[in-house]
Amino acid sequence: MKTHYYLGWFNNFFPEHLGRVLQEDITDRKSLAMISSNPSVYKEIGATERSWLDQAGIIFDDYHLINYHVQKENAQKIIQNASVIFLLGGDTIKQNGFLMEYELSDSIKKSNAVVMGASAGAINMSAKWLCSQKFGYKVEENYVYDGIGLDDFSILSHFDLENNIALVQNELSILSEGINIYASNKDCAIRTKGDKIDIFGKVYLISHSKIQRMDETL
Repeated sequence: MKTHYYLGWFNNFFPEHLGRVLQEDITDRKSLAMISSNPSVYKEIGATERSWLDQAGIIFDDYHLINYHVQKENAQKIIQNASVIFLLGGDTIKQNGFLMEYELSDSIKKSNAVVMGASAGAINMSAKWLCSQKFGYKVEENYVYDGIGLDDFSILSHFDLENNIALVQNELSILSEGINIYASNKDCAIRTKGDKIDIFGKVYLISHSKIQRMDETL
């Protein structure tokens, strides 16, 4: 049974309860593979996300950061041997391009590792996502990107929903006619375990242009 975590962003650390759930799910801690969202940069990338795991007591034997400093073939091997794969937050578009260029998506989908993504990483784990100027992207026209497709839904992660519900509902209306969209703010998580979807924090479902807040189940 495959387990995926779509995370928002945590200014401090994982809330205690979420940390306990992660500890229960992450039993194999041999290797953590982190996939950069700014693969041309090496310094400090992934330090924040790693600190969340460290604080929760989830420590690995080996840590790997996948970016342009790693050869494509080696990146594939790291993914294949990983206990946990963590797609880091940051630049969604750059990360998406890197995943395609290094042909990592199929390897991630085939892996039995726990797969996690924060903010940009969570968005790229999903099946499709909308790149829109209204969501902070520097683009002139909206464009729908293909993500890895670990689960058959779309993600809008780490967005100020409370003050922009109408904007989000309107902007995602067309996409929501063909695919369910889960939208979350900071300090939130969506976990899929097999066919089951669990919710932590304030998460909204947008489907067929209608929006509703989901009940917490984690």
